[in-house]
Amino acid sequence: MPGSTLASVSGDRPAVPESPAADVRARPSGWRRYRANPWAVAGLGVLGLGILVAAAPGLVTSRVPTRMGETPFAPPSTTHVMGTDDLGRDVLSGVTHGTRTSLRVGFLATAIALAIGAAVGAASGYYGGRVDSLLTGLTEWVLVIPRFFLALLLVAIWGATTWNITLAIGILSWPLTARLIRAEFLTLKERDFVVAARAVGLRDRTIILRQILPNALPPAVVNASLEVGNAILLEASMSFLGLGDPSVPSWGSMLFNAQGFIRDAWWMSLFPGSAIFLTVLSLNLVGDGLTDALNVRLAGRCGNGGLDGHSEQLDRAAGGLDRHVDLGGPAGGGDRASEALPAGRPWMRNRREHDPGGHSHPGGRQ
Repeated sequence: MPGSTLASVSGDRPAVPESPAADVRARPSGWRRYRANPWAVAGLGVLGLGILVAAAPGLVTSRVPTRMGETPFAPPSTTHVMGTDDLGRDVLSGVTHGTRTSLRVGFLATAIALAIGAAVGAASGYYGGRVDSLLTGLTEWVLVIPRFFLALLLVAIWGATTWNITLAIGILSWPLTARLIRAEFLTLKERDFVVAARAVGLRDRTIILRQILPNALPPAVVNASLEVGNAILLEASMSFLGLGDPSVPSWGSMLFNAQGFIRDAWWMSLFPGSAIFLTVLSLNLVGDGLTDALNVRLAGRCGNGGLDGHSEQLDRAAGGLDRHVDLGGPAGGGDRASEALPAGRPWMRNRREHDPGGHSHPGGRQ
């Protein structure tokens, strides 16, 4: 009878659990899965130490990295833990303050790339058609251009400042993020929760930003952790070739200054090179840990975006949502769908069978 959708559920249908979140809480959290990887925890510790040094270099050394006048080529000692360079500048001070420059370039360039890639990938995957063809062609065109040489060209034209280097790296690093986001959107845009969102009249922008994008971000987040390391390496390479910002200390510029003194003053290249190695390694280990933490299978969601093998209880939960979301029923259940819409989480499964009365039963149970 019209208006009685909620009361028309068959009495022999299995009871709906109080909340699917109770079953989700029983599964290992993302931090527990991350913590299970000891190398990822070690990488996070090294990265955290680097961020602390970048935020407060005065905790490590009080010397100014550009101050000259100390003894040139002094080997590591209690006075200068990492020695001095050819101009008498303290190497420890240069490495410490260079941490801020390298991490700032890495994180800001990755943020720019993530923003551009998410926008391009979301538009391409959601709208499809000519929009998809145009944006996919643009992505592939940027991919085939050697990123390092184009970055060198842009910095040579714009000027060798830290901001220009960051911007050049960021606008050349988005294609892989765009491809990952596009692939997720192509999968998610046909799911039941997106169909329900369209049926209740949500705008495309709301569907993209609030329903699909939160579910499409995990692969891009893992890739972003790796892109930070790539950006640091790219900045160090440009500085090593003499295109770094001469007004700020950086690991690449220290290596540029040390390349003529490798035999006589090995410490000038060893310590900044080790800092680059440890930072990039820690970022890759963090990326591995994020892969475990955000893995949808380990999180209890199967690879097709639905819910996994806690199936019995969660299937019943999905059936319970059908009581509230009846898009095709004569009772006007569509106006209740917006209240029951699971806020960007695809609780409803595709494998459902419908009885002659029009009610959906998970797994074909009557």
